[in-house]
Parts: sequence; structure tokens; C-alpha cells
Amino acid sequence: MTDTTNRVEFELLGAKYTIRTEATPDYVRQLVAYIERKLREVGGPAIPDPARRLALVALHITDELFRARAEQARAAGDVDARVDTLLKLLHEVTPPAVDST
Repeated sequence: MTDTTNRVEFELLGAKYTIRTEATPDYVRQLVAYIERKLREVGGPAIPDPARRLALVALHITDELFRARAEQARAAGDVDARVDTLLKLLHEVTPPAVDST
């Protein structure tokens, strides 16, 4: 382990956890808060089994990740297409280089 490893304790669905991570304790708490929000959104107390609730939240968060990746890939494709169009336009308006040899 490196000198930057932090020991972070947190509670989730009544269970206490301790992890070692290079992330800051603040960042880990933000992650836990996000999971807790998702737990309330996805079934909340209507689903009493903690493992089942966490599985549904994991599925929901994974869906968010996949959608964000797809959007990022789509945006990168848009940028590539725009750059190609600009390069073609520049090529059309730029006079050919004169060979001075």
C-alpha cells in the first residue's frame, strides 16, 4: 500500500464498512450518499431485503454508466465528424502548395 491510502468507515443499509482506498474520505462519503439516494429512488423501504435493494441499485447505476458512455461516444463521433468537415472545407479554400524545386 502507498502512503496515500486512506481508511474510510461508513454505514450503508445498517451495515458498517471499512475500506482502504486512495480516494479521499470526502469522496467516499459522496459515493455513499449517492448510493443512499438511489436506494430511496429504487424501491425505498418497499423492498425490505438489503441485498435485493442493493442489486436493483447496482443495476440502475450500471444503466446510468452505460448510457453516459454511449452519450460520450456519440459526442466524440460528432466532434470527429465536425473536424472532418472543417478539414475538407479548409482543403477546398486553401490553394494547393506550389512546389519550389
